Amino acid sequence: MGQTSFDDCLHIAAATIHRVDILVSWNFKHIVNIYRIRGYNSINIRLNYSNLEIRSSKEVMIHEDQ
Repeated sequence: MGQTSFDDCLHIAAATIHRVDILVSWNFKHIVNIYRIRGYNSINIRLNYSNLEIRSSKEVMIHEDQ
């Protein structure tokens, strides 16, 4: 990730360290991207952290009609 994505890196690091259940984001370029998620989680595993679940808000929304 480039220097302009520093805030995105902080969000991912904070979510990892605080062991959140799911990180929800609309940022499909830098965060909700399967290739980047695999990269984040490979680093997490190397540093003895858990995998981080990263999803779009559409994936976690509950619709009243369901």
